[in-house]
Order: sequence, then C-alpha cells, then structure tokens
Amino acid sequence: MQPAISPRVLALHRCLLPKPFLSPTVAAIIFRRRHICSSPGTATFQDREYATITEGQATILFPTNNEVFYNPVQQFNRDMSIAAIRTWRDIVAEERWARQLKKNKSEQTVEEAKAAGEQVPVFRPKILEALAASGLRSVRYAKEIPDLDHILCNDLDPEAVESIKRNVEFNELSTDLLRPNLGDAKVVMYQHMEHAKQYHVVDLDPYGTASPFLDAAVQSVTDGGLMCITCTDMQVLAGSNFVESCFTKYGGMPLKADFCHEMALRLLLGAVMTTAARHKRLAEPILSCSIDFYIRVFVRIRDQPIEVKKTASKLSLVYQCQGCKDFSMQPMGKVSEDGKKFGIASHKVGSECAQCGKQFHIGGPAYNGPIHNKEFVKRMLGHVKASKDAYGTSTRMQGMLTVISEEIDAPLYRSLRELTTAVHCNSISLNDIGSALLNAGHQFSISHASPTSVKTDAPSSVVWDIIRAHARRTNAKEQPEGSVARAIMSKESGITVDFKYHKKCNPPSRKIKLVRFQENPTKHWGPKARAGGKKRSKADEDAAGAPAAANKKARSEAADATLSSPSPPRWSKAGGQRHG
Repeated sequence: MQPAISPRVLALHRCLLPKPFLSPTVAAIIFRRRHICSSPGTATFQDREYATITEGQATILFPTNNEVFYNPVQQFNRDMSIAAIRTWRDIVAEERWARQLKKNKSEQTVEEAKAAGEQVPVFRPKILEALAASGLRSVRYAKEIPDLDHILCNDLDPEAVESIKRNVEFNELSTDLLRPNLGDAKVVMYQHMEHAKQYHVVDLDPYGTASPFLDAAVQSVTDGGLMCITCTDMQVLAGSNFVESCFTKYGGMPLKADFCHEMALRLLLGAVMTTAARHKRLAEPILSCSIDFYIRVFVRIRDQPIEVKKTASKLSLVYQCQGCKDFSMQPMGKVSEDGKKFGIASHKVGSECAQCGKQFHIGGPAYNGPIHNKEFVKRMLGHVKASKDAYGTSTRMQGMLTVISEEIDAPLYRSLRELTTAVHCNSISLNDIGSALLNAGHQFSISHASPTSVKTDAPSSVVWDIIRAHARRTNAKEQPEGSVARAIMSKESGITVDFKYHKKCNPPSRKIKLVRFQENPTKHWGPKARAGGKKRSKADEDAAGAPAAANKKARSEAADATLSSPSPPRWSKAGGQRHG
C-alpha cells in the first residue's frame, strides 16, 4: 500500500530532489526518514516562493530577504536541547511515579515496578520558548519530543510571529500543540508566575546575553522544571575588555585566563543561582556546555528554601596570580557540617601568590559547585547512543557527553601551556601530568572546554611539584633572579613525583577515539548578523562581540599536547546572535 502524500511533501519534492529522478511517493518515504540537516532549497507555499531548510524532522520556510534569523551551526545546540529535555522528562516522570507509589503506600520502588512490566505514567510537559525567531526550535520540539502538552512559541517581532505561523502550518502541526504568540518575552514569563500557569520547560536563546530574562524565567518555571539558557556574549563573559559590562549583567568579574570558558559557565550559573535565590528557589545545574562561540546550560529549578540558604557558600571569588597564573577559590560563605548553621567564610588566600610571590587579580564571585549532574549526563548519553539516527550531530553529541561524564567535580582547570610557560620548560604531555597526579593519590581529568586542560582536586603545591620535577628532568635553563620561573624552581618539592604511566590517565573517550573536540563546522562559521541585516549599535557590539580567529598561542597549545583527537579553535572572544 502506497503512503499518502501530503501537500508539504509535494511542495518539498522539488527542493529536496531538484532533478525528478524519484517519484513523489519515493520522495515521501525518504523525507519521512530524514533526520539530518539538508541543503537549502525552495518551496512554494500559499502562492509564494520561500527558501527552505530541513533540520531534524522540521522544514522551515524562510523569506529570501533574511527577515528572520537562521544559523545552521546551531543545529548542535538544538539537538542537545531535544535530548536533554527528553532525558529530563523521563526522570521527572519517574519522580512523579515514585511519589504516587509512596502516596499509595506501595512497597514497590520504581525500578521494581518497571521490572514487573508496569509502564511509567505519561508526563506531558508544557514548554515556553520565549525568543523563538523563525520557530525552528519549537517546531523540532513539537515533532521530536513525544507526549507534549503544548509549546508557547513567543517572539516580539511581528514578522517572526508570521514566520512561526507559516512554519506551523507548513509542518502540519496543530496550533493547540504549537501556539504562536506575539509578546515581550519578560512580560509573557511574568504573566505565567502563578503556580497553575507555570511552564515545565523555559527555553532562553537570545541574541547576546540572557541576563535580562533570568528574573522572569526563574519565576515562570514549575518546581522541578527545567531552564535551558544560551548566552553568546562570550567577549563579555570570557574576555577582559568589558569587565564592567560582565559585572552589571552577571554580577561577577571575568578573568583573562585559559580557563575563561569554564569561568563563563560559572559566572552564568552564579547569576542564575542568585536570581533564583531571591525568590526562595534553588537552581541545580544538570548540564553545562561550552560550545563553539557560546555557552548553553540546563538548570533545574526547585522550591527548597532551606537549600537556598547555602547559596553564599556555593559562590567564590577567584584569585588569579599575575605571574604564574595559578588560581585559588575563596568561598563567600560557610555551612556547618550538619547543614543547619550558616556564617561568613574566613579568608583562606594570602596577599601574594605562594608559588611565585606575585600579586593577584580577583574574579567572580562565580559558582563553585558541580556544573553537571553525573546521573543525568549518563542517562542523556544512553539516550543519544540509542537514538543515533534522530540527531544529525549525534557523533559530536556522544563525544562531548562522554568527555563531560569523565570530568571531575573540581572548579576551573589549568592549561598545559600556562604551566610549562611559567617555568620556561618543554611541554608536558597529558599522560605524564595525569599519571603523576593519579600516582600522588589525586583525581585527574580534562575539561570539555579545552583539549589541553588539567582538572584536578590536588592542591596547587602538588601541581607545581610535578611541573618542577618535569622541568628538572628536561634540563630547563636557569632563569634570571627575580623572574617567576626562578621563584617557582627555587622551592623544594613536598612530594616524590612519580611519572610512571597510570592507566586511568587515558580515559575511555580517548581509547575508543571519539570525536571529543569539534573542528570548524563550516567555512566562515560563527555568529551571524541580526535578522533583517540591521546595522548594530555600539552597545550591541559591546554586548555581542565578534569572533576572533584562533591565534598562534592556541594552535601551539594544541600541538604541544599528546592528544589523539582534533583540537577546536580557541575562542576567547565571540559574539552572539539570535537563534532560530
């Protein structure tokens, strides 16, 4: 029996298959199985010619004059968001089931009930996309996330809302499921503060910073709900030229350091946490990603006033040495062991660097706790592996999630370049420094934000003992009196350094040769211009920035390390854009 051919497939037959070597029936079958981003094409809809883009199960109509924004590089962002929401939805469904079993005084656990063949009760979340642009993200959510109640697809631009309406109709979606809405994002979210009106998922994907929308967003999401937040103003968050702008937007100061990308994540998470705390709500990060030219975080919001009292202890100032670039964390508050008493933290960092004697720069306050939930990441990775054909960027998703699953819960990271540059010695491999840290009884991993990073729970003194031992075994030249290198090398080691290979220094992601760090996805990739091609003001430039080409220092850093995977470009300054 031949499948029924919808008008949408007939319209797309010409754009997907320019030469009619396949019949419309075969084209329908191919289209329904298509789960990757297609080449641009054209389609006629309501007697008008449109450019088309197919991504996942959605096909979007775009006016040829660029009235609405689209950036193909952001497919990875949307793929990750769909996988994260589906994973979160499954977890919440099980949590609700567990509460229901407890309420019914059942002795069964969720695992036992599932083993007995019982099905998890269906949970139908409501999603709000506050800044929707073309509506591509919402259309993909509607078509690729099953059992949704509805999606409110909002934008302030009337042209964007008209585009959303066209795309809803073109993708044969019900307006009960995907509801286009014209309105100011903050006003719409404030209108849904009441418990009965709150959304289970609030997605913020703005042009530049998300900070103006955080207060409204944390109040419009349900208890246990999910906030998905993108910020593209990396020149502000990860640079050192707009520190005053970063402080006014995120309540913290950035630092000029190789760990700037994780620092950007922690500044954003700190802003979300303090904003939620004002409303007696707890923000719990479950996945935080530094991707290309932007950051994307997934945060659960909970009504837990007692836990909110610990907020000060979860924020730290970051002291960075101006000489050797070493860093220390100074918490803003402290909590007693029983978690019932709260106080002001005592000063732990001296007035000068213990390694080289130089003065500090002070960054933050920034979030100092875990930026990922290991169980959530494990489940999301399992979902992606089981649904490879559902995501056009599944290979990269598996690579990033695997590296994230291997990260240890230690704030920030050091870079191989900074460590060896400080003492003017030859580069040290990740295997060598990792083995030395593990042999000394400490944890070690890299960060998903940098292929040449060193994350460890070891104190700074141990890290520098290892670097001193490496410099001596490679016959590093003696440096002048008064130099940073001379000050570091003159200190006695407190441990016996053992560089013997430790098997845990080589994680599974390297052994199975996953694509852990992405190459440039397309030619001339990066942030795009605003929708409509409007000229940006200086304020917009300050907020969004512009991508910087990978510099020689970044390329040499990647070349120095002994890695089996390709290195990504180093983006210390990147701009933002409005996403589709």
